[in-house]
Amino acid sequence: MLPIREIKPKNARTKRFLDNKAPQHVENPKQTLFLRYTSTSDITQLLTTDLASLKRPLAIKFTKRNNVHPFEDPTSLEFFSEKNDASLMVYSSTSKKRPHCLTLVRFFGFKILDMVELLIQEETMRTMSQFKNGTARVGLKPLLSFSGSAFDSPVPNAYTLAKSLFTDMFKGTDVDKVDVEGLQYMMHFSVDEEEQEGVKPMIHLRCYLLRTKKVPNSTLPRVDVEEMGPRADFRVGRHREPDADMLKEAMRKAKTTEAKTKKNIETDIIGDKVGRIHIGKQDLSALQTRKMKGLKRSRNVADDEEAFAGADDGINFVPEGAEKRIRVEV
Repeated sequence: MLPIREIKPKNARTKRFLDNKAPQHVENPKQTLFLRYTSTSDITQLLTTDLASLKRPLAIKFTKRNNVHPFEDPTSLEFFSEKNDASLMVYSSTSKKRPHCLTLVRFFGFKILDMVELLIQEETMRTMSQFKNGTARVGLKPLLSFSGSAFDSPVPNAYTLAKSLFTDMFKGTDVDKVDVEGLQYMMHFSVDEEEQEGVKPMIHLRCYLLRTKKVPNSTLPRVDVEEMGPRADFRVGRHREPDADMLKEAMRKAKTTEAKTKKNIETDIIGDKVGRIHIGKQDLSALQTRKMKGLKRSRNVADDEEAFAGADDGINFVPEGAEKRIRVEV
């Protein structure tokens, strides 16, 4: 499948649409696209359905099968990313070598930045419908919790990559303030300590509802957790680290206008904001000044001298058509 050709805007409406789709100083919330391979299992489909419900409304789920191999030819996935304006993707597949596999993919500029494979352990899988504690409302931000030394490793590995992808996927929109009543559920990711050499530890996913209960003789409530699902354990498969140049470009932050204006803003003793503006050197020789009418010379000096030549006896000669003014000498 060929990538989308570059579209040139033909009118102002198309140009506004393309400008909104282009990279911004402050990016919009990331959409997550859920795709499936030609062969998938019920386990992967149930888990992707629950993950898509937690991601709503920032989730797009397709049910059509696609013959795509992300680690071999990712061109089709990049096409889907650009077509649906999605920065994240969850690709479910099942094969004899990699059963119940979820591939988490992240894009930058509609090109694959990094990805990791997570193999679901069938015996530990539980869906949200198997828990009778209810679910959180749509569109709420969850609390994200990570525990395990592998997640905090100073050397980039598959677990630090998985932590970054999970954080990017479920953090939701960027906000300055969070209402306490809106914190209704928590997603906890934990990783086992490495016990056997050559055996990768598993990642455990647990989701809990947060319940607040009154405490006698106290103004602070007690917070209890109740598991709501989904529950799954993953073994880490293949992963692809981001390219150094692409990662540097993706992590670059543009200098906004607000940051520039705050540089020279101070507060005086009264409390008013005082700003300093730096301007270039001015050339005052080319400055246009206002010309007074009294400083202008007559266009024809000879005519003026001839007109006033006949004035005598203390009375000035007044040309015809001009205002008559008499000067009296004492």
